[in-house]
Amino acid sequence: MGEKVADFLLRRLREWDVEHVFGYAGDGINGLLAAWGRAADDPMFVQARHEEMAAFEAVGYAKYSGRLGVCVATSGPGAIHLLNGLYDAKLDHVPVVAVIGQTNRSAMGGSYQQEVDLANLFKDVASDFLETVTVPEQLPNVLDRAIRTAYGRRTVTAVIVPADVQELEYEAPSHAFKMVPSSLGLGRSAPVPAREDLERAAAVLNAGERVAVLVGQGAAGARAEVEQAAEVLSAGVAKALLGKDVLSDELPYVTGAIGLLGTRPSYELMQGCDTLLTIGSSFPYAQFLPEFGQARAVQIEIDPHMAGMRYPYEVNLIGDAATALRELLPLLEPKKHGKWRKNLERDVARWWEVMDRRAATEADPVNPEYVAAALSPLLPDDVMLAADSGSAANWYARHLRLRPGMRGSLSGTLATMGPGVPYLIGAKFAHPERPAIALVGDGAMQMNGMAELITAARYWRRWSDPRLIVGVLNNQDLNQVTWEMRSMSGAPQFEPSQHLPDVPYAEFARSIGLHGIRVDEPGGVESAWRQALAADRPCLLEFVTDPAVPPIPPHATWEQAQATAEALLRGDSDRTNVVKRGIKQKVQEFLPDLKGLNRG
Repeated sequence: MGEKVADFLLRRLREWDVEHVFGYAGDGINGLLAAWGRAADDPMFVQARHEEMAAFEAVGYAKYSGRLGVCVATSGPGAIHLLNGLYDAKLDHVPVVAVIGQTNRSAMGGSYQQEVDLANLFKDVASDFLETVTVPEQLPNVLDRAIRTAYGRRTVTAVIVPADVQELEYEAPSHAFKMVPSSLGLGRSAPVPAREDLERAAAVLNAGERVAVLVGQGAAGARAEVEQAAEVLSAGVAKALLGKDVLSDELPYVTGAIGLLGTRPSYELMQGCDTLLTIGSSFPYAQFLPEFGQARAVQIEIDPHMAGMRYPYEVNLIGDAATALRELLPLLEPKKHGKWRKNLERDVARWWEVMDRRAATEADPVNPEYVAAALSPLLPDDVMLAADSGSAANWYARHLRLRPGMRGSLSGTLATMGPGVPYLIGAKFAHPERPAIALVGDGAMQMNGMAELITAARYWRRWSDPRLIVGVLNNQDLNQVTWEMRSMSGAPQFEPSQHLPDVPYAEFARSIGLHGIRVDEPGGVESAWRQALAADRPCLLEFVTDPAVPPIPPHATWEQAQATAEALLRGDSDRTNVVKRGIKQKVQEFLPDLKGLNRG
C-alpha cells in the first residue's frame, strides 16, 4: 500500500518538528485517525474532551513554548467547536494551525450531513491563510504555507482536507505547469528599525523628565534590554497582563499590571509621566494611558499592522523588541534617579503593603485575595501560571509576584472563560518537567474545567513533573460580572444569571484519581498550597471564598468606591444572607487604604 494523503500530512508535521496535536475524533477525519495508527501515534494525538478545549490546549502549548500549536477536528460541529479557542489565539497573536475535516467532495453542495461552509466559517479567524486541499499535489504547499504564516504573522491558519482526499494516494507536485512545489524550514530574522527612526526616538526619550515604560508580551524576549532601558531612563515599568512575566515583580520600579485589573502605582505612573515608551504591547484601554497631549510617546512594535494604535505615538519603531532596544540604548542619555523614580518606588512598596493588608482582611469564610497572596511566596522558580477570566484574574494580576524564569498567561484580548485548565494541559505537554498552576473561578470550572480534569487524569503519568494544580475559587457567583453590575448599574445582584450551584470540586477530582482538597477556613489555605506542591499527581484545591470581597479598580476614587458601597443595598437579592452579611461593609473595610492611595 502506498502513502496516502493523510499519511503524508502527518509526515510533513513531523518534518516541521510538530510533536503534539490536540483534537477529538469524528468521521470527517477518519482517514487521518487511521494514518495516526499507521504512524504509531507520531506526532502524539492528545485527546481533549471537547474541540474547544483542544484549541485552548494548542494555544497553551504555543504560549508557553513559543512553538507552533496544532489542533484537529472533524467537519461540521467539530470545526464549529474550535472557533472560540482559535479566536483566543488570533487575538493574543499566537501561532496555531487548525487541520479540519470536511465531507467528501462529491457531497459538497448537497446539504449533506455535517456539511458546513468551512471557508466562510473560518475566513475571519484564519484570515491570513485558509485553504482547502482538493488534490494530493496541493497538500505540501498548503500545509507549509499554513505553518510559515502562523509562525511569521503569529496568528491562526487553517487547512481543510475533505474526507475522501485524506484517503487518496499521495502524489508530490511535479515539475510542471500550474504545480506549486514547496519546501520545509523557516528562517529566523530580527527586524531592526531604521537608524533615522532610532535617532528620532532617542531624542524624544532623552528630552523626557518623567518616563514611563509599558511592556507587553512582545517584550518577552527582551528582559535584559528592558531592565537596562528602565535604568538608563530612570523610568517606572507597567505591565500589560500578557506581559506580566516579562519583568520580575521584585524590581522596585515595576509597578505591576495596568488597566481594570491593574495596580494603583501603574495608574499613577501613567497619570504623572511626560514621556511614554511602549514595548511589544497593544494594550487597548486608552483611558489608562496618559492624557492625550500630556506625554510624548515612542512605540516599539514588530508588526506594522499593530503599530501606531491606542495612543498618538510620535515615533513608531518597527522591529524586534530586543534588537531595537540594543540599537536604541547607546543613543540614550542616562538620567539620575531623582524625585520621579524615588516617588514611584515608594508608591510600589506602599501598594504591596496595601495588598498584604487586603489579603489579611477577614472574610466569610475565605478571602480570595489571601488565596493568591498565600501562593505567591510558594511559587516554584520554574512555574507556569494561568488565570481564567473573571475575578480570579484580578487576584492573579495583583497578588502574584512573578520572579525571573516564571511564565504566566491568560486570555488577554478575547477574555474568554474556560482556558485556565486546558492552557495548563498544553503547557505540560510543552514542558513536562515544569510545575503548572491555575487560578480558576467556579463559573469557568463548571463551564468546562471539570471535564478537562479528565484529560489531565489521563495523561499526567507522561509528565516528568506531575504537578498540575488548579485552585478553584468557589463563591457560587459569577463574581466579576456581579461586581460590574454593582459598580456600573447600581444593582446588587441579578440572581437568575449570577448564582451558581455549589459543586463538590475536590470530591470530583478525587473520584477520577487526582488529589482534591477542600478549604473552607483561612488557616487551611497555605497548607493546602504546600500539599499540592508536594503532591505526586495533579491536584485540585477548592477554596470556599467570599463573594463580597470587592475588586475595586485602581483608578476608582475614594468617593466612587463609597458610592458603589451605597449602591450595593439598592434592590434585593434572593440570597439575602449574602447581602445582609455585609457586602457594603466589606467594601468600606478597604476604603481607608484606597483613600490613602488617592493623592491630593
